[in-house]
Amino acid sequence: MVQRFDFLVIGSGIAGMSFALKVAHKGKVALVCKSGLEEANTYFAQGGVASVTNLLVDNFDKHIQDTMIAGDWLSDRAAVEQVVRNAPQQIKELISWGVDFDKDANGNFDLHREGGHSEFRILHHKDNTGAEIQDSLIRAVQTHPNITVFENHFAIEILTQHHLGVTVTRHTPNIECYGAYIMDMKTGKIDTFLSKITLMATGGIGAVYQTTTNPLVATGDGIAMVYRAKGTVKDMEFVQFHPTALYHPGDRPSFLITEAMRGYGGVLRTMDGKEFMQKYDKRLSLAPRDIVARAIDTEMKNRGDDHVYLDVTHKDPEETKRHFPNIYEKCLSLGIDITKDYIPVAPAAHYLCGGIKVDLNARSSINRLYAVGECSCTGLHGGNRLASNSLIEAVVYADAAAKHSLSILDSLSYQENIPQWNDEGTRLPEEMVLITQSVKEVGQIMSTYVGIVRSDLRLKRAWDRLDLLYEETESLFKRSIASREICELRNMINVGYLITRQAIERKESRGLHYTLDYPPVPHEHQF
Repeated sequence: MVQRFDFLVIGSGIAGMSFALKVAHKGKVALVCKSGLEEANTYFAQGGVASVTNLLVDNFDKHIQDTMIAGDWLSDRAAVEQVVRNAPQQIKELISWGVDFDKDANGNFDLHREGGHSEFRILHHKDNTGAEIQDSLIRAVQTHPNITVFENHFAIEILTQHHLGVTVTRHTPNIECYGAYIMDMKTGKIDTFLSKITLMATGGIGAVYQTTTNPLVATGDGIAMVYRAKGTVKDMEFVQFHPTALYHPGDRPSFLITEAMRGYGGVLRTMDGKEFMQKYDKRLSLAPRDIVARAIDTEMKNRGDDHVYLDVTHKDPEETKRHFPNIYEKCLSLGIDITKDYIPVAPAAHYLCGGIKVDLNARSSINRLYAVGECSCTGLHGGNRLASNSLIEAVVYADAAAKHSLSILDSLSYQENIPQWNDEGTRLPEEMVLITQSVKEVGQIMSTYVGIVRSDLRLKRAWDRLDLLYEETESLFKRSIASREICELRNMINVGYLITRQAIERKESRGLHYTLDYPPVPHEHQF
């Protein structure tokens, strides 16, 4: 079946939904999400949204400088200026959609400060800002007459001249996007969604790693689809890891043990109970995220351990329970009393700074295709994301994409010659066990060889193993009926390959990419 929409939005986080709300007055919008509307990285964002609001002490120049420093001077200055200067206006818009940011007794925003920020500028809603934003946007989307929501629908491929029989390569000028093949996961049927404008807002890639804080829908689908359609993908080597996620192998995603616990006095120890941070940084367990994550990773690899410990047993038990009620409850449910027992922790994949390369209007290298949110690479984050810059980037770029796409909408038409999806193939009984095993292998390869600390040897090993998985999976895909599981596996292998290849190409340790073969210049806090 063929469905036609003015706008096709793939992904239901803050980026996709805010774009949909901004264009729906001008045309019909299809909002496609592969599970429920709330299952997006946005929902799990605990921190908040960075924006200059207290003009008595803060200004745009400070926020710009903080972002450039965090990104190790790899950030695109124009992108940084665009996000920082447009942030206050987008905050107003979020509030108009019903987002309730916390205020103090005087009615001013209760601003937080996070690592890397020189001023208090983080707007938040308790410790579940993402859920508050997501819930408000869901209410607005569901009541809009021009937006049709397709839950439990999976985008398989975007449509380009390739589907008209034209040979498309990375050097083909003016590749165009005409929509996508979308699977209804309840029926397994694949429809052709034709659109004048397509927006990719599929979020991050955390599930490509064995341990991640992301929901498991974060398999990098949009990035892989655009890469296969010969679009430009950039900065994939910059994957941010959170140093302390609760180590409990049955749990995916991993439960976060907040950085505040180290601020409170938590001490990191190896599995035999020994402190180790003194070997890496004089700030010990309070060193910045990337240093702590690398230290933990090095200890685990050298000792062959699965995790390290975080110890708060020396602190007052009642105070610990009062400060960290959620962590206390979660650990207790697993038989760990954090007032008496060490907490097992390991680093987990958290956020991708790269993705589909876009310009200041959120346009990808493929005409009529825009990308926003974590799946895009705007240049804002450079080598490392500044805390709480991600949600604001998503709304600022969704706004830019909306304005640009509305300006060209009237000049576009549908491409009616796209053939229906060819669903020849068989459902092989051994398929699921092969797919499940391959998904596990991708996670192991990425976490072991393309994690926090890399080397030429590790990256080469990852490349060789991913290549083998790629060949096996493509051959399985060609002879099977398409399913969400095999499509996600293909996407994960694509994304793993891109992270590995772009890591191999960067011959320096910079930002989040740290390699033993190109050691960085030690900085003043390290020995």
